[in-house]
Amino acid sequence: MIYKDIIKPLLSLNQFTVEKLAQEMSGRLNKKYTRSSLNGKFSRDTLSMKECQTIAEILDYHIEFIKNKK
Repeated sequence: MIYKDIIKPLLSLNQFTVEKLAQEMSGRLNKKYTRSSLNGKFSRDTLSMKECQTIAEILDYHIEFIKNKK
C-alpha cells in the first residue's frame, strides 16, 4: 500500500500532517482535499499519478521510473 509504505513515513520525516498535506494539495490542484478525503484515498489505494506527483513535490521529492535490469 503506497500510503503505509511510502507516504506516511515521508510525512513523518518532513513533520507534515495529512491535514496540512490536504491544504497544500487543494492549493496546488485547485480541488478541495480534506484530511478525510485523503485518508479515504489512502485506504482505498486510489491516488492518481498526478496526486502522487503533487505529494512528492510538496514534500520536496520527485518520482523516478528506473528500468529494471535483466
